[in-house]
Amino acid sequence: MPTEREIKTAMQAYIDYFNRDDLQGILSLYADDAVVEDPAGTAPIEGKADITEFYRKVVNGRTRIYRQEPIRGSHSNSGAMAIHIETQAENSRFVFHVIEVMTFNEDGLISSMKAYWGRGDMEKKEASEA
Repeated sequence: MPTEREIKTAMQAYIDYFNRDDLQGILSLYADDAVVEDPAGTAPIEGKADITEFYRKVVNGRTRIYRQEPIRGSHSNSGAMAIHIETQAENSRFVFHVIEVMTFNEDGLISSMKAYWGRGDMEKKEASEA
C-alpha cells in the first residue's frame, strides 16, 4: 500500500500535470482498470481508454485547478483535496468548487477518483470578473 506521503505527492502531481496540459502525465497516475466519477453519482468512466477520452475533453489549455487547502491523507489508501476548477468559455468563466477523493492501488496508481460537486457548487462569471 502506498504511504500517505506518496498519495499526497501523486495528488499534487495530478494538479501540476493538469495545469501544464500534460495529458500523458495525468494518465500515468491511473491504473489500467481505474474508475472515474466526475461528478460523483454520475455514470462511472471505466478503464484507461475511456478515462483518456474524458481527460482529452478537459485538458484543453482553458481549464486550471487551484488547491484550496492542503491535501488530506487517510489511514488507508486514499486521499482528498478541496479544489476549485476554473474553465474559460467565450465570454464567460465557470468556477467549480470540488472535493476530489482518490483511492490508490498497491502500485501507488489511482484506482478510483470521485469528484464531489453539485449544481450549487458551480458559478458562472463574466470573463472580466476576477
